[in-house]
Amino acid sequence: MDRAALLGLARLCALWAALLALFPCGAQGNWMWLGIASFGVPEKLGCANLPLNSRQKELCKRKPYLLPSIREGARLGIQECRNQFRHERWNCMVATATAAGPLGAGPLFGYELSSGTKETAFIYAVMAAGLVHSVTRSCSAGNMTECSCDTTLQNGGSASGGWHWGGCSDDVQYGMWFSRKFLDFPIRNTTGKESQVLLAMNLHNNEAGRQAVAKLMSVDCRCHGVSGSCAVKTCWKTMSSFEKIGHLLKDKYENSVQISDKIKRKMRRREKDQRKIPIHKDDLLYVNKSPNYCVEDKKLGIPGTQGRECNRTSEGADGCNLLCCGRGYNTHVVRHVERCECKFIWCCYVRCRRCESMTDVHTCK
Repeated sequence: MDRAALLGLARLCALWAALLALFPCGAQGNWMWLGIASFGVPEKLGCANLPLNSRQKELCKRKPYLLPSIREGARLGIQECRNQFRHERWNCMVATATAAGPLGAGPLFGYELSSGTKETAFIYAVMAAGLVHSVTRSCSAGNMTECSCDTTLQNGGSASGGWHWGGCSDDVQYGMWFSRKFLDFPIRNTTGKESQVLLAMNLHNNEAGRQAVAKLMSVDCRCHGVSGSCAVKTCWKTMSSFEKIGHLLKDKYENSVQISDKIKRKMRRREKDQRKIPIHKDDLLYVNKSPNYCVEDKKLGIPGTQGRECNRTSEGADGCNLLCCGRGYNTHVVRHVERCECKFIWCCYVRCRRCESMTDVHTCK
């Protein structure tokens, strides 16, 4: 090999190392693009053309029938992230084709996906939870051959209590198994201490998201008996709505635990005086403090809050005082025109008045 070729190879290796340093877990996050409607239909693109890492592509080839559930899981996670943070300074904004190059080329959530912040923790947890939820729902609906209802609960109950297991309990254990298989990337396959810490953090937050789904499993029952009595009840386990799971993860985000940026035998709390307090598997963990989301930072892809609509009377996160970061707000009047006082006229049409209203809209300076 000549000197020019060796020099070119060295530069290529340096570029690859730089990319790994910037996005140590980027390959894990690219699957999230499947939840964006403009990405297209994954089933038509084929596993080889999807933004998946090699392990995920192999799993996709073996189980192509799971693609609709993977796409739905990504959609659920993105939607709930945006729902939970819609009034916050960081509003879970996702990248677009113009901002991140071609669809699927870069991390969907941009800087936040690899920053190691509380926002990173929430993204990984809610996306893993979305995958568990969608796969489990598909199993219960009978859309897949290798899973169905939770058969472990079909024979049992309490005769003295007047109830027995029946119906179709959601097999959340299969959903959790698949989520681990699809998302969790072995730490031993990474290089660099910083990459290992971030990956360990992301793996923990993946599991925290899955635990949230399992924790909120509830029992539904149906009564049987003469004349509507409840002599016997048939009961089954079901997952909570994903919105409820999102609320639990948002609460975990608010109480997330900062960990040390150095891993010895296991992850530890950053504050030395708190290291005796155990880290629970359903805690959300982060390494780095969040950046300032108040002002625009083009380098990090942070848009700032200028121009965001706020609530002048609210004391919460959506209030103009907090959302605008003390910069104040502009007020402009928006005119709404709509049909009103509609009446049915015999025969046969509807007559309405044209009503106008004025609304004050406040936006951050």
